[in-house]
Amino acid sequence: MATEFTPNQLTQFNGTDPSKPIYVAVKGRVFDVTTGKSFYGPGGPYAMFAGKDASRALAKMSKNDEDITPSLDGLSEKEIGVLNDWENKFQAKYPVVGRVLLN
Repeated sequence: MATEFTPNQLTQFNGTDPSKPIYVAVKGRVFDVTTGKSFYGPGGPYAMFAGKDASRALAKMSKNDEDITPSLDGLSEKEIGVLNDWENKFQAKYPVVGRVLLN
């Protein structure tokens, strides 16, 4: 059975505690990206996504804080397509360890 995380619990897996794995959620599914620590760990180019659902930011190809959210409201079809491509990349590379519960 996959683990269910609240958004708050997910933040504990942001790479700042070396004893914990690093998780990034895409469309509510939580991926263990620890093997990509150089990307998602502290100081990495995508560290801002660690411990969060980065769906909107991935769809918009954005690293802005306001876009690092699970909200897909108002995204264009093209952005949804980009997000689906990211989801496929994550699925191919990282194990799914759970899902994020909506508030």
